[in-house]
Amino acid sequence: MNNFFGNLPVVTKNLLVLNILFFIASWLLPSLIIHLGVFYPDSPNFQIWQLVTYMFMHGGIGHIFFNMFALVMFGSTIERILGAKRFLNFYLICGFGALVMQYGIQAIEVHQLTGSIRPLHELGNDVINQLSQVDFEALQSIYGTPLVGASGAIYGLLLAFGYLFPNAELMLIFFPVPVKAKYFIPILIVIEVYLGFSQSGSSIAHLAHVGGALFGFILLKLWKIRRTNYH
Repeated sequence: MNNFFGNLPVVTKNLLVLNILFFIASWLLPSLIIHLGVFYPDSPNFQIWQLVTYMFMHGGIGHIFFNMFALVMFGSTIERILGAKRFLNFYLICGFGALVMQYGIQAIEVHQLTGSIRPLHELGNDVINQLSQVDFEALQSIYGTPLVGASGAIYGLLLAFGYLFPNAELMLIFFPVPVKAKYFIPILIVIEVYLGFSQSGSSIAHLAHVGGALFGFILLKLWKIRRTNYH
């Protein structure tokens, strides 16, 4: 175990430890999800620190396991390429990018439901009372359900790995057939796009994952990180 942690780059190791500590804390005190998960900005539960803390909260053991597995597998490599400071910036900005995408989707949904993106308290009871039961429940879900997880940041790492190492062969645990990263990662992102539009009411923020990958790609271009430098 000491060798395992000793071989991890410093930021990847600290992110892993922080995510595990946050998960244990939320397991012992479930109400932390409300305080540290991130809500829609117009929600009465929204707090500014949630923009960061949501990345360290997870909804279950499967959620954190797969995110931390990907963090170790891909984050270690990306950190060694970018360096510790730039890697941390990359990780956090991809997490923010996921949130930007999620908020954009939620704003569109609020507009579709109410005809406006004004704060809920400005709409008045007349607008709320005209909603069907299904639409009212959808609006409640937007305002009352926190977003949690490092998945947006993780998809940024996946995108970076696929961009820098396109010919590396990857496998899913439940699909043990090697597929080159230049096919594997885009397929994952396309699946997330499909699920995001086909399961708009899902508790999984699929399009937020896409936002993380998109911001990751933009950062690689802005920083002029070229795939030809790596093999």
